[in-house]
Amino acid sequence: MKAIDNKELILALEELEKEKGIKKEYLLESIETALVTAYKRNFDALENVKVVMDKQTGATHVYAIKEVMKKANDDALEISLEEAKKINKDLKVGDTVDVEIVPKDFGRIAAQTAKQVIIQKLREAERDIVFAEFNDRKGEIVSGIIQKADKNIVVMDLGRLEGIMPPKEQIPTEKYSVNQKIKGYVLDVERGEKGAPQVIVSRSHPDFVRKLLEFEIPEIYEGLIEIKSVSRDPGYRSKVAVYSQNPDIDPVGSCVGQRGIRIQNVINELNGEKIDVIEWDADPAIFISSSLLPAKILAVDIKEEEKFAQVIVPDDQLSLAIGKAGQNVRLAAKLTNWKIDIKSETQFREMLAQNEEA
Repeated sequence: MKAIDNKELILALEELEKEKGIKKEYLLESIETALVTAYKRNFDALENVKVVMDKQTGATHVYAIKEVMKKANDDALEISLEEAKKINKDLKVGDTVDVEIVPKDFGRIAAQTAKQVIIQKLREAERDIVFAEFNDRKGEIVSGIIQKADKNIVVMDLGRLEGIMPPKEQIPTEKYSVNQKIKGYVLDVERGEKGAPQVIVSRSHPDFVRKLLEFEIPEIYEGLIEIKSVSRDPGYRSKVAVYSQNPDIDPVGSCVGQRGIRIQNVINELNGEKIDVIEWDADPAIFISSSLLPAKILAVDIKEEEKFAQVIVPDDQLSLAIGKAGQNVRLAAKLTNWKIDIKSETQFREMLAQNEEA
């Protein structure tokens, strides 16, 4: 029986292995699996078949897997012992044997199938390469052009693939429009439909502010200034705690820049979101006091075990310390990771008087 020869296919697979890193054996196995399906589909076959391709020549062999019976009742699935012994004299009843068949026009079908499998595997390989590339870029900032923008989702063109910005990753005060160029923070990389990689992009994540500051301020990028923590109410206000081990470096002044130019570039990127830059301190009382800026603080009483801070402010600073809808104290609590309770001086005195009466 003459097998289907395809030396050119093997040469092509070897070239792909060199150029794309896709193993020849992997492609051959994928082609063999696809050829079994193609055979059954094109010949409406009832046999159990397998396809084997020669790794050197590309010769394609199609085998019907048959059970050895004393007398065959179903030629598609069985072979008589007499016929089986012509293939291998050691075979006995109950064994299985591979009987080679050469279907008409299967060479053309095999060539088409091999081409389809190679194209599919090339696409998958390209997707894997892009996935790995962007997976390594988690936590980085990317720029893209908006392709689609509606209430539910923003789709960005990032060049080699799409960036998706779900509603919760959008800044609520921003409006997005098609063809607008924007930056975003790579939050995650996922497999989308048909295995295509999708980059999940965020503009609302606190680390977006962190990365923008790193990009804008060389001392942060070089590690001379460390961003200890970031808390954020996207679109409205962020608080950033910074620290430098070098006593000659003013971490807050370096981040703000002359006449506020450095921090202004970040504010502009965030379309006017306010940013409070605060110096981190190992003393929680000092750090908590700074975190409530711009309010002036009279005293901070801390309970270390509970991570609870009682803060006293002048009467005229209470609303400023708490902030509109509690924003300032909420961001300060997130920034410091402490529970913060704020009382005015009058409220505190009243509380002390009540305790004394009790």
